Amino acid sequence: MNTGEDTQGLRKIIDMTRAISIIILALHFYISCFGTFQQWHLTAPITTRIVINIARNGLFKNNLKPKLSALLALVVSLIGAKGRKDDKIQRKTIVVYLLTGLLIYFISALCFYIQASNQTITIAYMALTITGYILILTGGGLLSRLIKNKLNTDIFNTANETFPQEERKLENDYSVNLPAKYNLKGKVRDSWINFINPFRGVLVAGTPGAGKSYFVIRHIIDQHLKKGFTLFLYDFKYDDLTKIAYNKLLRYKGNYKVKPKFYVINFDDLDRTHRCNPLDPQSMEDITDATEASRTIMMGLNREWIKKQGDFFVESSINFITAIIWYLRKYRNGKYCTLPHVVELIQVDYDRLFAILQQEEEVRALVNPFITAYNNNAKAQLEGQITGAKIGLARLASPQLYYVLSGNDFTLDINNPKAPKIVSIGNNPQKLQTYGAVLSLYISRMIKLVNRRGQLKSSLIFDEFPTIYFNNIDSLIATARSNEVATTLAVQDFSQLTKDYGADQAKVITGIVGNIISGQVTGDTAKTLAENFGRIMQDRDSRSINSSDTSITQSTQLDYAIPAARIARLSSGEFVGLVADNPEEKIDLKLFHSTIQNDHEAIRREETAYKPFPVIKHVSPEDVQENYQMIKAEVAGLVAGELAKLEARKPAKVSEEKEPATAPEQAQSQEQGQVRSI
Repeated sequence: MNTGEDTQGLRKIIDMTRAISIIILALHFYISCFGTFQQWHLTAPITTRIVINIARNGLFKNNLKPKLSALLALVVSLIGAKGRKDDKIQRKTIVVYLLTGLLIYFISALCFYIQASNQTITIAYMALTITGYILILTGGGLLSRLIKNKLNTDIFNTANETFPQEERKLENDYSVNLPAKYNLKGKVRDSWINFINPFRGVLVAGTPGAGKSYFVIRHIIDQHLKKGFTLFLYDFKYDDLTKIAYNKLLRYKGNYKVKPKFYVINFDDLDRTHRCNPLDPQSMEDITDATEASRTIMMGLNREWIKKQGDFFVESSINFITAIIWYLRKYRNGKYCTLPHVVELIQVDYDRLFAILQQEEEVRALVNPFITAYNNNAKAQLEGQITGAKIGLARLASPQLYYVLSGNDFTLDINNPKAPKIVSIGNNPQKLQTYGAVLSLYISRMIKLVNRRGQLKSSLIFDEFPTIYFNNIDSLIATARSNEVATTLAVQDFSQLTKDYGADQAKVITGIVGNIISGQVTGDTAKTLAENFGRIMQDRDSRSINSSDTSITQSTQLDYAIPAARIARLSSGEFVGLVADNPEEKIDLKLFHSTIQNDHEAIRREETAYKPFPVIKHVSPEDVQENYQMIKAEVAGLVAGELAKLEARKPAKVSEEKEPATAPEQAQSQEQGQVRSI
């Protein structure tokens, strides 16, 4: 009970014990230095008799026992002492006081062995003993004022924000396992980051230099190729990841039942690129495929349109491109169904183009609103509907693009069991606006072919994912899991997704992935991740100081396991994240905050030995220009041929006895004559 009476009683006991200690020490001085006290005339018969009776007790037979007894009584009194706490008192000071006091207190006995007068010896002995006693008393008093439970000196709360992590390597036929080290209450331990179910999606985030490619993506490429995955790789900074994938395939090609072939799409070095038609007619089964392709092209060319989907003019442009793609798909069984032919055909004059397109039954419904606007002289509306498409596609009118897009070296069904493929498409950050749309089309068409049943397991890796447009990426992650399609998305920041895909789509993308690994990120991204990672129990200390006492309170409370500020301070190679598990492979410790361990010297030696991607075919500027002119000629021939067929199907001229035509009829006849002259 901490009442006033108890405190007062404790003080009396302490004072009495300390008085006993002093009395024992005083009796010791009187008995051991009795001769000197007689010389000083400080004795009396009665006190002498009392002291003699006390001295007969064994306590005072030598100098050591009474000093130990006095010291013991002093220690007992100090144990009960309660001084006002002071955080400025240091342990080192207390130790110095106590050790020095004990040394002087006991070493004073050497005074009896010096050659001097009795008075000198007595004074020296008593002075040293009392000095030692006072130092011990001072040190003990300071000890009672010392704050034994110091407040946590971890200013960044590092130790509190550590937690147990998975130390087992959980491996299966699909997993990606990254060796790491983590801190647990100040102790560094080995751990593993186990993506045992990559089919639930992997999101890799981190600012430039955080180590996304070096510490994470290169391991995903390596381990998936080692386990026999087919691979589609979007290499934003070509050929950083492509050379890794190519050399890993050379190393692990024996792990495949059917050896996969390596294909590259690269618009800058035509000697080292394959040619592929993303609008391959064999892969376009119905008009919805053409609609999806046209939407991908237009959104890739006009990224601001992503947030305007449903707008009249946006949807009009998409429908117009859809009509042209599907017309080319139906014309001669898709002989000219390529993106370069689409670009050329859309540049044809309206009267000729509409006359051709409306001959195809499935296309007529798409072009009818445009023809109506044209016939009603609503030229301003018509230009608004079509100009966006024409201007955007005009940026693709490049001989180099035409050359790559018009070939047919391979198809995009990378996980075909009979013809597995490793496909890498390279972008150029300096030509992002143009290349991004075309590469988005490749990806869109590839996904359509890959996400099917009965195919090989495949890995899709998109470096700098926001630089391309891929509609319904959330549907891919949600549905492709059962088809053994592992999707890896690398982003620098969630705000990139918001900027390029819109807030709603960005939230869906970041919310649907099951595996998240993030390096250093800041702002809203760090806050979002901190919320997703949840909270853990952490120790908290608080100190209260008043005029009479200082108290420390210790408690626990739930707080962020990995706060946003800590995510913003991560070093290169240090990652936080969350992994997903399987029903039959449970992981209790899904959360991690660790440093991935790379063997830098081994990686350096490996990269030194990399073989360059070989030259596929020497392509001269003349070859590129010849292909460019050929496509233009094919489109011109298509237009001329179809107009000739239309002209041949027209009825013969009416006889001259026919009544004179009215003015509007004459104007219409003149316009038709212009078409016939073409």
